[in-house]
Amino acid sequence: MTLLVTGGAGFIGSNFIHYLRKHRPEDRVVCLDALTYAGNERNLVPLTDGSLFRFVKGNIGDEALVEAIFSEEKIDAVVNFAAETHVDRSIMSPEIFVKTNVWGTAVLLEACRRHGGVRFHQISTDEVYGMLSLDPNEASFTEDSPLKPTSPYAASKASADLLVLSYQKTFGLPVTVSRCSNNYGPFQHPEKLIPLMLTRAMTGGVLPIYGKGDNVRDWIYVEDHCRAVDLILRKGKIGEIYNVGARCEIKNLDLVRMLVSAVGEGEDRIVFVKDRLGHDLRYAIDPTKLEKELGFYPVISPKEGLERTVSWYRENRSFWEPLTTA
Repeated sequence: MTLLVTGGAGFIGSNFIHYLRKHRPEDRVVCLDALTYAGNERNLVPLTDGSLFRFVKGNIGDEALVEAIFSEEKIDAVVNFAAETHVDRSIMSPEIFVKTNVWGTAVLLEACRRHGGVRFHQISTDEVYGMLSLDPNEASFTEDSPLKPTSPYAASKASADLLVLSYQKTFGLPVTVSRCSNNYGPFQHPEKLIPLMLTRAMTGGVLPIYGKGDNVRDWIYVEDHCRAVDLILRKGKIGEIYNVGARCEIKNLDLVRMLVSAVGEGEDRIVFVKDRLGHDLRYAIDPTKLEKELGFYPVISPKEGLERTVSWYRENRSFWEPLTTA
């Protein structure tokens, strides 16, 4: 296949392209990325040689550019990772999130429709479902859970999901949507929780935690997420939503304590800061549908995933040091 991977220079997108090169070496990959602060072409350096990879710098909302790519390449499928994703930034500048996450998705869908019904997979998030209580007995999110986004970021992703699904119903476009829990692993920007804490710990900084650190997130190693996306793209049922998770809920404070211990530092550098606006208490994904229909189960345990992540950030200071001083 020839795949258009949007946002492919970002965290999950670049990991997905690396996954394809390793497990689908016969596929041609066209990467479209605007190289905003969250995208880094260096993430793709080992892949830039050869005829099976092409990088295009640009925004998914650029209709002329997207049309040119579809005209020049015989695109068989689009995997849309391109998005503004940081909740704090969505609170400060929500309009950017609407432009990229909603309008950009619309541009891609229209290109797929014009070019004969190209397969389209939308990368979404568990945040579209809103918030669960801290009661561990409250049921996790399923694909049938109502959409109740609580941030401009989550609302923009929920809007894009609905638009994608409408193109299947209205135009017969072959689409799927996956909603994943929190990812971690190589190439993640240090504004996110795990790399923020690791890089601060490695440089002697304080470790700021919102509120009391009671917020709970469901974590999955990025390579497992990539494997799930590849499986859904090739074997998922058209028009369906699939939740992707590892059944790994961890309280933020406990996670930071684990990271501090992993790098050999003390907990005395942990500080609690004012909670952000609308901070959701808990997310938890029920991946039963993906398990039963497609046989997906994570293969990287939380222990192994965190060990890999800590090692990567230790060995790749040249990746994150410029980003922490920018």
